[in-house]
Formats: sequence, C-alpha cells, structure tokens
Amino acid sequence: MDAGVRQITHGPKHHWFGYYDKLQVCPENRLVLGMEVGFEHRSPVPEDIVTLGSVDLEEGDRWTPFGESQAWCWQQGCMLQFVPGTDSTVLWNDRHEDAYVCRVMNLESGERRTVDCPVYAISPDGRTAVSPDFSRVQSMRPGYGYAGLPDRFADETAPSDSGIRRVDLGDGNSELILSIAEIEAFGAVPDPHPRAIHYVNHLLFNTDGSRFVFLHRWRYPDGSRKTRMLTACPDGSDLRVVDGNGLTSHFIWRDPKHILAFSDQPSHGKAFYLFADADSPVPEPVGPDVMTRDGHCTYLPGGRWILNDTYAGAERVQTPYLFGPETGHRVDLGSFPSPLEYQGEWRCDAHPRSARDGSYVIIDSPVEGEGRQMHLIRPGERPGYGEG
Repeated sequence: MDAGVRQITHGPKHHWFGYYDKLQVCPENRLVLGMEVGFEHRSPVPEDIVTLGSVDLEEGDRWTPFGESQAWCWQQGCMLQFVPGTDSTVLWNDRHEDAYVCRVMNLESGERRTVDCPVYAISPDGRTAVSPDFSRVQSMRPGYGYAGLPDRFADETAPSDSGIRRVDLGDGNSELILSIAEIEAFGAVPDPHPRAIHYVNHLLFNTDGSRFVFLHRWRYPDGSRKTRMLTACPDGSDLRVVDGNGLTSHFIWRDPKHILAFSDQPSHGKAFYLFADADSPVPEPVGPDVMTRDGHCTYLPGGRWILNDTYAGAERVQTPYLFGPETGHRVDLGSFPSPLEYQGEWRCDAHPRSARDGSYVIIDSPVEGEGRQMHLIRPGERPGYGEG
C-alpha cells in the first residue's frame, strides 16, 4: 500500500461505503460512515443483511455499528449518508415487508423513525429527497437497485406510474413528480425504438437545492443502452435536456448552474465536459488531455480541485487523483490494485469521497486477505498538491 495511506477498517468482515456523491463524513470530520458484510463476489439476495456503522478517526478508527439494511447493492450501498444541515442525523434505505423504506436516525440520541419511501439524493437543506423506482432500476441494471421486490411495470416500456418521487423528509409524504412516460416523451430521444425499455437513475440536487439532475436511460432489445441527462425543479417542473447525445456517465454539480459530466461530444469525443443547465452554449471540455477516462468526480470545497479516479482497466490498478481545472495540474493520490475477481456487479470502485473541509479523502479498495476496506488519504501530504 502507498505511503501516506491509512487503512481505517479491517477484516475479517468487509467494509465499504459505495457511491461518491453522498455525505459520508460528519461536519466535524471525525465520524466516517460505512457498511459491513461477511461475503463478496456474488450478487446480494433478499435475505442478505448489511450492517451499518461509523469509524471514529479520533478513537483509533473504532468501528461502531448502529443499524442494518436489507435494501442494498455493491455499487451504491443502501444510500447511507449524513442528512445535510444536521450534526449527527443519518439515513439509509431498508426493506420492510413488501416495500422499500428509509430509516432516519440520530447517532447521538439513538432516536429513529421510518419514512415510507426510499430516497436517493437529499437537498442541501436536508428537507427534501428525490427517488427513482429502485425495483425498476434493479430489473434494468442489476447491481444498482435492490434484490427483493419485483418491477411492477416490467411489461411496460415507459410506465406512467413509475418514475421520480419527491419525498418530504419532515412529514414523510411522497408524490410522483415525473413519470417515465413523461420523461420518455419529452424532447428528442436519440435512436428511438418501439421496444426500448426506459428507466431513470443517478439523481442529484444542485448546490442550492433549486434543481436536480438525473439520467434517463433506455435499453434496446439487443441489450445495448443509451442515456440522456436532464434537470428539473424539485416539484418536477421546468424539465430540461442538458445532454441529449446518447452518452452521459458520471457527473457532479460545480455550482447551481453548471454540471461536470463525462460525455461524448463532437469537439473532443469521450471526455469530461462542463454543461450549463440551460438551452445554451456548446459544453466546454475539462482536462481532456489529463482526465482521459471516465471516473467518479466531485469538487473539493472551493472548487480549486476536482477529485476523480480511474477504473481498474486491463492493468487492474485504480488511481484516485486531483485535477486543477485552472492550472491543468494533476496529483495522483496512490495506486491501488484491484484483483481480477473484483469486476462486474461486485467490483470495488474507489469512489473517492472527501471530508467536509477537503482535508482528507476516503476510498474503497481491496486488501489482500481482508477484502474490500476503507482507506484514508490526506492530499496535503502528496507532492504537487500546493501547485494546483
């Protein structure tokens, strides 16, 4: 393992967090959320339970469990995250009887409550969430939804009763604000096909909560897939197509009006681009000669650095790194082997996540003899960090 990297969880059980766009770290940067499970290298089944806990960085990286979930996947976990605007409240998705729900818990008091709708992304004020149909996601892209409940609309290509729900995290009420049928009918869909099956995934509020972004995807009969990136207001109004070229992958909001996303555009082909959330100018390439591969991108506080990573690829090594969009400077944060068995649905992507103040980065990466574990990296200790 690279010098300057601290492993903060250990076997025999496996620990990880999952997706890159959630609040994993508490406001004081002391507690790091994670998940724990006793197996790897297979799909979860409905009976599999994942344990949820926190790592206390000031108490010898002590692991403290606080909950469980039966609604999780390898790539995105159970949407475990701190609720914005709170000091110690977390939430996660779970399964209760024949429904997916959201558990909300205060880590200090232990007080818990249940919201009768699962969540995906939370607004910056912590009051509102948006959510796709997780059963639909699972049927279209196994490994990103949850095992347990079938897709009720499996026979429909673009159902009118499935789509994006808005959830009030205060009173627990939810409503369908955009159906898949509405989304499919909006604007121009590249290469339409009468038997293409449509779904939505990857939702994220912008930095002031005024809009959210999501991916509209559709799968053709031959198994291939295309994507559009759209945005809307929190009530589903003012729908906009931001990237309609057919390929959009990982993204992040830079500010309330701009989205960094990996896409395929005429100017530079497959690369990262900065999109304006409006009927606007041609997207601007970002680091096309440096960020040459798709990855899981976020901005460190202040926007001076983009935190990103690489997939394992043929060399079976993942590299989290920082890129300075104004300087063009790149700082690698280490090289992490990913054995061949970590691929497909149960691969272990690095998914780098930063502390609230950017002082450290947490990644997931396999360790020989211990499986997937979480690791802490301090960018300030890396050569070249001050040059960005």
